[in-house]
Amino acid sequence: MSLHPAPESSLFCNATTEQLLTNITILSWTESVTVTIEQLHIIMTTVRAIMEFVGVEGVDLGAVFLHYLPRVIAVLFIVPWYIMGSLYVNAIIIRFYSEMYNLKDPFDGNAIWQKARCAVSAFWAVQAKILHGYEIHGYEKLPKDGPGLIVYYHGTLPVDCYYMMARINLDQGRPLCAMTDRFMFSIPGLKFMMDAMGVNRGEPNHCVQLLKAGNLLALAPGGVREALFGDKHYRLIWKHRMGFANVAKRADVPIFPVFTENLREVFRTPRFGIPFLEWVYEKTRMPVVLIYGGFPVKLRTYIGDPIYDPNLSAQELAKKTHDAIEEMIERHQRVPGSTLHALLDRFHGPSSCGKV
Repeated sequence: MSLHPAPESSLFCNATTEQLLTNITILSWTESVTVTIEQLHIIMTTVRAIMEFVGVEGVDLGAVFLHYLPRVIAVLFIVPWYIMGSLYVNAIIIRFYSEMYNLKDPFDGNAIWQKARCAVSAFWAVQAKILHGYEIHGYEKLPKDGPGLIVYYHGTLPVDCYYMMARINLDQGRPLCAMTDRFMFSIPGLKFMMDAMGVNRGEPNHCVQLLKAGNLLALAPGGVREALFGDKHYRLIWKHRMGFANVAKRADVPIFPVFTENLREVFRTPRFGIPFLEWVYEKTRMPVVLIYGGFPVKLRTYIGDPIYDPNLSAQELAKKTHDAIEEMIERHQRVPGSTLHALLDRFHGPSSCGKV
């Protein structure tokens, strides 16, 4: 059915317009709102029952939810902004080098650019060590000077990708190029820094060019959808995406599957109202889900064996990569995830967790 907008002179809905308002989009939105209201009612009823059980009565729940709860939520949701602050620190470092040495093109071959990238990488390396006792297992599998496509599981925030970029910059003296969502380039003040660090939009042709030029390239097929709507069960949300496999075949490079243990325990997203928020994202591509956390859990990145077979189709290559990451999750990740256990992992060595 094609929808034709009413003339500008029309001020009232006719019968056709009223009928269109009952389409499946509006019904889907209504169902999502209804589910959210029902969840709120269940929460309020549960709180009242608990208060009666412990003998606490006479508390104005309206005041609690309208006055105190928003303040607690504000504190929780401000915490992830330290990541945004870190990105702006990176932008200041890059801009400092650019202005001091009159640099314009981040990839003009000037050695000063690599010094700037190393300064940014040192910032992330220190943060990784202090906050998460960060480790990489299987790092020796990555090529030291040749191309390769790193395909990784996307956490709520991809801090593991920042830490990998830092390690490769400092160890190999070259940037790890990465693909990110378009909305990141709309954040004021970050575009020049991302260009300098090798962060790009995900156009397939550009990905192929980067790989053929001998670069390492990292991307997450799940993207923002996997970041916002994944949960403690660490299921991949790829929606049949296999563009990365086409890129690998066109560039004739191996794929390195990557997974970081406890990644979703660093930052979390509330599960309240997820059906509605997912509907909003699918319609607008705006990441409107709130994020909280910043927990100093143990992070271990595992790099799998390279996947390379010119005889495989793109679909077969994508499935093989998908299966490899799922196997890594099953081997290394405690499922469902637990922030408490992830914190305790700071005091234990790596182990095969599996499902609980």
